Amino acid sequence: MEPEPLIPKHGGYRKLKSFQVAQLVYDVTVRFCDRYIEKRSRTHDQMVQAARSGVQNIAEGSKASGTSKKMELKLTNVARASLEELRLDYEDYLRQRGLELWAKDDPRRKKLVARRCATAGEVAEWVKEVHRSYGHDGLDGQNGPEKRRAVSKQSIPSIKSGFAEIAANAALILIGVACALLDRQILAQAETFVEEGGFTERLYRVRTARRRHVSR
Repeated sequence: MEPEPLIPKHGGYRKLKSFQVAQLVYDVTVRFCDRYIEKRSRTHDQMVQAARSGVQNIAEGSKASGTSKKMELKLTNVARASLEELRLDYEDYLRQRGLELWAKDDPRRKKLVARRCATAGEVAEWVKEVHRSYGHDGLDGQNGPEKRRAVSKQSIPSIKSGFAEIAANAALILIGVACALLDRQILAQAETFVEEGGFTERLYRVRTARRRHVSR
């Protein structure tokens, strides 16, 4: 049986699904803010920074795990909190403009998750497809012209608002996926910390094992 290393393997954050989805959220947010939010506004900077914080803290936590499980847990939790802040910003964007926040059982949610988009460009293409399918009034394109004419012109948002509504909801769906992954990750990290302890406990075990080996 190989002796326990003082500093275990760490830093493989690029393979973490939570990092991959958080990075996608960041790219999508940069694209969204550049298109739909005034670049000189405080909201623009705050949303981009919150998205970036989610990504950076996952990576930093992964790198710190080699010498501090406590720091890893703390930074992963910061990443989760940053994404929660970003979620509220998107919800505020929709609410303040009178745009729809999709219900939890909206079929478009499952469709985006099943799409498994890997880039912001792929998410943007999905947004375009949904816009074409549902139209500016949010009705399924299969409902026919009669039903569409029944909707008053005042209820039909502009083309830009239509795209913004879909894009914001798409970002919220991805944030939800990232948050769920981070919740599980934080729980696993906490259990590992309780069972194995941190660097001090590992240092003690390594020293004890070495002394026993030398005394033989």
